[in-house]
Amino acid sequence: MIQVTISKKSPLTQNICRLNLSATDGSQLPKATPGSHIDVHLPNDIIRQYSLCSEADSSDYEIAVLNEPQGRGGSKYVHENLKVGDTITISEPKNLFPLSSDAKNTLLVAAGIGITPILSMAEYLLQQGANFSLHYCVKSPEQAAYIERIKNSGLAPHTHFYFSENGRVNLSDVIQTPYDDLHLYVCGPAEFNDAVIACASEKNWQAENIHREYFTAAAIDHSDDESFEIEINSTSDIFRVSADESILNVLEEKGYDIPVACEEGVCGTCLTGLLAGEADHKDVFLTDQEHAKMDQITPCCSRAKSARLKLDL
Repeated sequence: MIQVTISKKSPLTQNICRLNLSATDGSQLPKATPGSHIDVHLPNDIIRQYSLCSEADSSDYEIAVLNEPQGRGGSKYVHENLKVGDTITISEPKNLFPLSSDAKNTLLVAAGIGITPILSMAEYLLQQGANFSLHYCVKSPEQAAYIERIKNSGLAPHTHFYFSENGRVNLSDVIQTPYDDLHLYVCGPAEFNDAVIACASEKNWQAENIHREYFTAAAIDHSDDESFEIEINSTSDIFRVSADESILNVLEEKGYDIPVACEEGVCGTCLTGLLAGEADHKDVFLTDQEHAKMDQITPCCSRAKSARLKLDL
């Protein structure tokens, strides 16, 4: 874990603020790759993940946080309580959304605050002289984070803006016909990501060429949830998970320490090995192909289709 100090805090839009973080002890922060994020441990005991969108020559980390008043408290705390000079704890950078080394051409698609990991990718690709295009969908120029940074940099010729108050974009115009070395990266609200992936699939994109990152998940339907059992591989303990509790809740009640952050199947922090049984995957972290393997599960939200799941714990 790393102790950092907030060196700058400034608004990007009416609802998005930018934080610059520097190592409290003056040391060099670990290098991050495009698409990386950090876990931010807030003083109110909430952990949230934020993509790094630092400029290439910056020695600080930079994150941008959308204020979501109806959210679970993390963004509200950042906007209302954190100030310049405060010290907080973060993780080293993690990259679950990396650029593919196989891509000769890259299609970057972002919506809203989803520009944060996409921006770092675009700037890296520009620096490398790579072939890419950036498509940024947002309600209005006033709500577009980093619009000036994009317009005033070499990214401008590669960038297409789509402003729509109702959030509707003709994705068929954005998602081009696929070919082997073209890769698609999308980040935005869950409904937007799903629509982009669906459009790409309809155009016969290969699944391995589609990369996505979710910030939030759509509401999970638990109306048909039933009880089931979980078995702990290391101890052979068997516990019942009732219809109104999660696997994670049961594990925590029984004294098993599972790392957790988002609690809605987005971040993958709680990802646990699955040795037997059929999971009812409800996360958006794993891909459909990874779901089909049935060798991992997110206990914060996913459940069981079989009577018992055997966990690699």
